Amino acid sequence: MDISEPYASAGTENFDVCVFGLGYIGLPTASVIASAGLRVCGVDTSARVVETINRGAIHIEEKDLDQLVERVVKQDMLVASHEAAAAKFHVIAVPTPLGDDRQPGLASVMSAAETIAPRLRPGDCVILESTSPVGTTERIAQLIARLRPDLGVPGSTHGPADIAIAYCPERVLPGKILAELRSNDRVIGGMTPACAIAAKRLYAQFVLGVCFDTNAAAAEMVKLVENSFRDVNIAFANELSLVADRFGINVWEVIRLANRHPRVNILQPGPGVGGHCIAVDPWFLVAAAPEETPLIRTAREVNLNKTEHVVARLLAMASGESDAKIAVLGLAFKPDIDDLRESPAMEVANRLATEFGSRLMIVEPFVDELPERLAETGASLCDLPSALAEADIHAILVDHTDFKHLTLRDFAGKQVYDTRGLLEA
Repeated sequence: MDISEPYASAGTENFDVCVFGLGYIGLPTASVIASAGLRVCGVDTSARVVETINRGAIHIEEKDLDQLVERVVKQDMLVASHEAAAAKFHVIAVPTPLGDDRQPGLASVMSAAETIAPRLRPGDCVILESTSPVGTTERIAQLIARLRPDLGVPGSTHGPADIAIAYCPERVLPGKILAELRSNDRVIGGMTPACAIAAKRLYAQFVLGVCFDTNAAAAEMVKLVENSFRDVNIAFANELSLVADRFGINVWEVIRLANRHPRVNILQPGPGVGGHCIAVDPWFLVAAAPEETPLIRTAREVNLNKTEHVVARLLAMASGESDAKIAVLGLAFKPDIDDLRESPAMEVANRLATEFGSRLMIVEPFVDELPERLAETGASLCDLPSALAEADIHAILVDHTDFKHLTLRDFAGKQVYDTRGLLEA
């Protein structure tokens, strides 16, 4: 959702659930809820997104989502709109991007809360799903209390609350979002215990996993901790790859053999860390408690520096070969999806494109055209056979299934930098 555009005024139709933000999380969430028999209004400021969904199509890539959206729209269980609607449950699933200062941006969250406030009625429940700093749910409650002094808002009223406010983060894997929205356990943090119980009534409609009650601040921290834990562990693997590189040792073999220990489970290194969760969420903790998070900060820096290391290696491989063509295999932040957000492969490609322009060939089977910044450099999007035939230097940056048949024989006479251990397999 574009935070520069305001929400339209509230609509008049009643729904069971109103979902704010129809992106990678909001649209699958709205669709799964609708498939459970609840009528959903999905709200987004993008005219293209609203129009696309209302004709039963989708604007993002996610396994089986196109069929689900087509079905629930045809059944009139999901309606996309620019306008907020009256609903029993209001779910906020808008982006919380990092700013240049690595501070989380909450403009879209607070804008959604402002829009929800006039529509609230006694008995309604507001649920924040967006990844947020600790204390954001409380800020939403305080905002609603200011805008609706006629309501008893949890955290502000001395008597019984008229509405419920809770936090319930998603914890899904791109490519498996629909299945995991249903099967994964959920953590539901209420402003009060009664708020958590109220929010659980929604998730009980479609979640097969266990819903655990806690308070809002704990739930907010759980989400940040989950992704920070993964980032720290990936940083260890990436740091090992740098050490192994220095000594000319095969890091994939080292990790494979070390993992034969019954209590060791080292993750796999790569060109960095991407996606809108693992590469972002640790900074939320660092921003909130900088003195207490030196390990988390260092892990983030290790993973960022691994991308710099990959760029430097590729520039060195291309030095002295003024006519060499360079092929980049993969742009997405993980295999078999079209999501380029925070992708280290994208960063590598952008840096190489700036240096080599039309000499850069990019293979990304999940996009139909290059992002504008890349296209402007003269870099070209091509298929895998063309890249293998024409490029002199190859960088494997994403382990897409389409690449897993490759062997060293496919790169005979070429330079290849495999950041994913694909050829080791």
